[in-house]
Amino acid sequence: MFKEWIYSDWSELGMVLLSGVLTYAAILIYTRLVGLRSFSKMSAADFAMTVAVGSIFASTISSSTPTLFVGLTALAVLFVGQWMLAFFRRNSHSFSQLVDNQPLLLMAGNQMLDENLKRANVTQSDVYGKLREANALKYDEVLAVVFETTGDISVLHSNASDASLEQDFVRDVIDHELIYDQKHAGK
Repeated sequence: MFKEWIYSDWSELGMVLLSGVLTYAAILIYTRLVGLRSFSKMSAADFAMTVAVGSIFASTISSSTPTLFVGLTALAVLFVGQWMLAFFRRNSHSFSQLVDNQPLLLMAGNQMLDENLKRANVTQSDVYGKLREANALKYDEVLAVVFETTGDISVLHSNASDASLEQDFVRDVIDHELIYDQKHAGK
C-alpha cells in the first residue's frame, strides 16, 4: 500500500503529461477566443470562473475522472458561460445589476462610515491597513475609501488641499453622494 501511495507506473505519468499539455493548450485557446476577461477579478462571477477553471484543470490532469474529453468539455462550457455573461452584462443594465455587486463607500473624506463597514464585513483596522498601504499620511488627504466589487479596497487620496474627485469615478458606488456632502460640510 505504501509503495502505491508514492509510486505509479509510467503509463499513468504519461497520461498526466498528455492531459496536462492538452488541457493547458485548451485553456489558452479558450482564453484567446473568449478574451482575458475570463481571468479578471472584476466581479464575483469572474472570481468563480477562475476558481472553477483551476479546479477542472487540476482534476482533469491528475485523475482518470473526469476523462480528458469531459474535462475539456467542462472548460468549454465555463468559457462559453463567461462569454454569455459578459455579453448580457454589456447589453443589459438590469442584467448587470442583477449579477454584479456594487462598490460600497467605506470612508467619505476623513469620516469612517460605520454602517457601511458592517455591511461589507470590514473593520476599521482593515481600512487603516489599506490607508497605510496606499501611503495616505493624514485623514485630510483621504477623499474616499471604496470597497470594490472584487473585495479589494481602493483608497483615493491626495495631499493637495484643493483636490477633488471626478463624480464619474464613483457614480456607481453606494453612498457616493456622501463624498461631496462631506467636502461641502467641511468648507
